[in-house]
Amino acid sequence: MFRCHHAPLALPPATEALLAAAYAEPQRAYHTAAHITELLRWFDVVADDVGWHDPAAVYHAILFHDAVYDPTRSDNEARSAELARTHGASDRACELILLTAQHGKLAAVFDADAAHFLDADVAILAADPAAFAAYDAGIAFEYRHVPPDAYRTGRAAFLQSMLARPRIFLSDYFYTRLEAAARRNLSSS
Repeated sequence: MFRCHHAPLALPPATEALLAAAYAEPQRAYHTAAHITELLRWFDVVADDVGWHDPAAVYHAILFHDAVYDPTRSDNEARSAELARTHGASDRACELILLTAQHGKLAAVFDADAAHFLDADVAILAADPAAFAAYDAGIAFEYRHVPPDAYRTGRAAFLQSMLARPRIFLSDYFYTRLEAAARRNLSSS
């Protein structure tokens, strides 16, 4: 299930089953196995075009970064990193997972692997309009526990904060390919 052309390691069957079950939990609509599959597609694209310094760490970070996902909690990234660690992920993979808690707040990161990983995670912002609308609907479903007015206010603030940044994408690689489309989507939402 969690395969890509450049996968640097094979997952033990028990780990793959654990991840499959996690990404199929009923509270998820966007943060599912389809999201991980899309990040693995980006993993291959980046591997082909620019390469990864530590592909095993990035691969583990992709697989585990949303493994623990409870929209009512604020510690999902820390819990996902801990789960990754118990399944053999390196400290570097856990560090990358923890960085995902900073989406929209980071102006820069200090290495290409982190920038490319974080950019792949938000590449959906540059999707075609139908896919972007599906993403937006998925996030709304996941946060259905939040009163509608509060959700709309919070979601608008997040999207506007992304739009207000000088650059949505941290890496030049994603910036040149996706920035304009992401800005169009954010401006129209």
